[in-house]
Amino acid sequence: MNRRLIYVMGPSGAGKDSVLGWLRANLPPGIQVHWAQRTITRPASAGGEAHEASDAEGFEHLRSQGAFALAWQANGLHYGIRHTELARLQQGHWVLVNGSRGHLPQALQSHPGLQVVHITADPATLAQRLTQRQRETPEEIQQRVARASAFAVPEGAIEILNNGSLAEAGRALLREIESCDAKDKEQVSQTAPTGRF
Repeated sequence: MNRRLIYVMGPSGAGKDSVLGWLRANLPPGIQVHWAQRTITRPASAGGEAHEASDAEGFEHLRSQGAFALAWQANGLHYGIRHTELARLQQGHWVLVNGSRGHLPQALQSHPGLQVVHITADPATLAQRLTQRQRETPEEIQQRVARASAFAVPEGAIEILNNGSLAEAGRALLREIESCDAKDKEQVSQTAPTGRF
């Protein structure tokens, strides 16, 4: 069932969240996708995605109780995906997780067969976007771009280049998900019992 788990990741400046926002707004009703809510150690009032807010102590308690199917740390924050968020997989839905490149090896180990989606952009575009954000020094930006270029995308991953318009990248991701959905439905129909003896 992990084949219906979509793990989306990408470097800073790739516009991952924007592409996912476009997809959410333009997803056809025929494809059943559950967007896994993340538990994050930041206030709910911080803006951005609708997440379950937690402090560090509360997050660690949840982790120790085995509440998370996936959990990682990035940019000074803790992120978790509760087991309940993946329950839709048992109902035949696609479940989309906004994940982290650093946690990918652990995610592949705990959920073999998941579909990896890597949203990125060329080095010049990444550098330009990071510079426009004005959050980091030129040296830090250069380091981020170098890490993004050195990242090895696993075999079988879907790679989306967000170099042009947001709609272009969004449509490319939508086509890939539609293709995966069609193949999955075909596999289900081929293995379904015919009713003949």
